[in-house]
Amino acid sequence: MKLATIDIVIIAVFILLTVGVGLWLSKLATRNMQSYFLAGNDIPWYYLGLSNASGMFDVSGTMIAVAWLFVYGIKSAWIPWLWPVWNQIFMMVFLAIWMRRSNVMTGAEWITFRFGESLGGKVSHIVTVVFAVVIVIAFMAYFVEGIGKFATEFLPWDLAVTIAGHTLASEDSYALIIIALTTLYTLKGGFYSVVGTEVIQFLIMTVACLIVGFIAFFSTSAEQIQAAVPLGWDSLWFGWEIGIDWSDKLPAAAERIQDDGYEMFGFLFMLMLFKGVFASLAGPVPSYDMQRILGTKSPSEAAKMFGLTPMVLSFPRYFMIAGITVLALVYMDPAELVQGNGKIDFERVLPFAISEYVGPGFKGLLLAGLLAAFMSTFAAFINAGSAYIVNDIYRKYINDAAPDKRYVRMSYIVTAALVIVGVSFGLLGGNIQGRTDWIVGLLYGSYVASNVLKWLWWRFNAYGFFFGMLSGMLGVAILPEIMTLLDLNLLAIEQFPILFAFSIVGSLAGCLLTPADDEQVLKNFYKQTRPWGFWGPIHDKVMADDPSFVKNNDFGRDMFNIAVGITWQMTLVVIPMFLVIRSYDSLAISVLVFGLCSLSLKKFWWDRLQD
Repeated sequence: MKLATIDIVIIAVFILLTVGVGLWLSKLATRNMQSYFLAGNDIPWYYLGLSNASGMFDVSGTMIAVAWLFVYGIKSAWIPWLWPVWNQIFMMVFLAIWMRRSNVMTGAEWITFRFGESLGGKVSHIVTVVFAVVIVIAFMAYFVEGIGKFATEFLPWDLAVTIAGHTLASEDSYALIIIALTTLYTLKGGFYSVVGTEVIQFLIMTVACLIVGFIAFFSTSAEQIQAAVPLGWDSLWFGWEIGIDWSDKLPAAAERIQDDGYEMFGFLFMLMLFKGVFASLAGPVPSYDMQRILGTKSPSEAAKMFGLTPMVLSFPRYFMIAGITVLALVYMDPAELVQGNGKIDFERVLPFAISEYVGPGFKGLLLAGLLAAFMSTFAAFINAGSAYIVNDIYRKYINDAAPDKRYVRMSYIVTAALVIVGVSFGLLGGNIQGRTDWIVGLLYGSYVASNVLKWLWWRFNAYGFFFGMLSGMLGVAILPEIMTLLDLNLLAIEQFPILFAFSIVGSLAGCLLTPADDEQVLKNFYKQTRPWGFWGPIHDKVMADDPSFVKNNDFGRDMFNIAVGITWQMTLVVIPMFLVIRSYDSLAISVLVFGLCSLSLKKFWWDRLQD
């Protein structure tokens, strides 16, 4: 990619601004642990919402979203349900409120709030820290792959070097430089720097997204798009099969669908729903989502933060994704993306389209925005990861009486160490699709069962949680070997029910073979958190102590708001897609559904938020 001088200047100014703001905010973060990891619970929810949106707008995810839209068309809007993307709606409606009522600093500390300080509580606490660190390292490896592949497309210098006989590819060198700059301000400024820089980065990303979307809208036509895609590409709906046949227009795209294993999309969709409900009820994995929840001022502000995120994130992001995709569909020669093995790398559609179809100045702004997307997400993960080790291992088990400055200095060391380990795994190679499948299909699968039960059932104890988590993580380790022995080739999401069964067996065995947790711990948790679910015996004891206690009877309303919220979020994804491809009938229906869902959420969710 050839960059004009103005593009290089824009990117350089952005990097200097980001690092400068991050370092400038560092003086606020060094006061104590609460300031370093949660910004003293002093940041308004709307800034945290923008920060959360920025953290979810990563380069790797955007590259694969463009590849999905190119190949699967509007039906690609369903594929993020693999995560599931609508776990944010569960957080918005009730889970963020429940979590924020704990008043703790990390997800692992929350486990102590739920299960107490018994031996079972301690091993549950430790297994949560281990899982959090594994998640952080896995995502850093995922980010390295994405930013390296992206940077080599848009930066003009060949940075391949040989060190001690080992050749470091140009994409790896770029990844290391960008990661080093991100680590610098994150390490120094903690959560203040993460949020402050992410708000700036989000504004830059939004402007860049809108520019690219409008470039695509005014430089292509509906007829050009229709001529480039197969029948059914512009439809959201599907049957048992995906219903897109690329064999005449682009056989490589048909190969991609087969390689992904998404031909029988109806079956895949049922697995998405099965996994999605349980994964969403489990709550966020212990990473930056949890940190932002615990960093809000109040439970209702935590809920509002998650309500703002899809509002501000979905339209600009998918407006750009759709814009890049239609530019590539209309003007790109697919042969230009062919790799050495003769296959097309659809993950290169995004950088290639920017290179060829976005003009000087705009190109620099867009690249700065995508660079911001990477830096914000990476910064959020490493700051959250270090909190678990420093707060939940060092302070809890090694030195709980150290001065605050020592904890902050320890955070510097841990942050740097996590980056080194994560980057090392990232440099081992792989592809973004493969890493995505492993993280969302397998690693998340090990987390779900025990984390659903911890909310809903009073008898689920610390040992149940520990053995549920442990059996799920062991399942992740041994399942690939079992599949190899049996000569099975299952998608990651197809393996999810097997991992879920592993974790359920471990959870129930660990729970039922050991005594219930301390009654006082359960009463404190139930009274402070106020979850719905199977808490009858504990509820009766709380009422005996405090007859004024009010039970949570909002299950029905919460489920209604979940259904409306998922529909609302989906319209925010498809509206910019339908706009860019000029499918105006579908656009009008989507806008109408969005309006009705918004009115419903205002009445039955927003107006009824309580701390």
